Amino acid sequence: MKLKITVHGVPYEVDVEVLDASDEMTNPAAPLPAMAPTPAAAPAAAASAALPRPGAGPAPVAAGDTGGVASPIAGTVLQVKVKPGDTVTSGQALLVIEAMKMETAISAPKAGTVKAVLVAAGDSVRETQTLIEFA
Repeated sequence: MKLKITVHGVPYEVDVEVLDASDEMTNPAAPLPAMAPTPAAAPAAAASAALPRPGAGPAPVAAGDTGGVASPIAGTVLQVKVKPGDTVTSGQALLVIEAMKMETAISAPKAGTVKAVLVAAGDSVRETQTLIEFA
């Protein structure tokens, strides 16, 4: 039987063998056939529409009750674009983190004033670590 599944917006066609209940009981140690997903033929427009915009990065993460922004990923801070006292708008880039050779811009979840910048360029950060606090 052939099935089509979609993983993260990318369609795959896979072959699936349906076993009769009696087959499972008579030979439970029978090896399963090796299966590797093969991309299904899909229009390029449909495939690209499901992909995130380059540079969009993940959505900003609220940092609990601190009124700040937490890191959505573990990585290294490449650039800090704000300083305490700066007024920022919702969606404005606050800093850039590198993880696995990819740069992710971390943006403000809301408009406000930066109270504290808790990291500097070159710092290693862990996922969920508070990076910026707002007044």
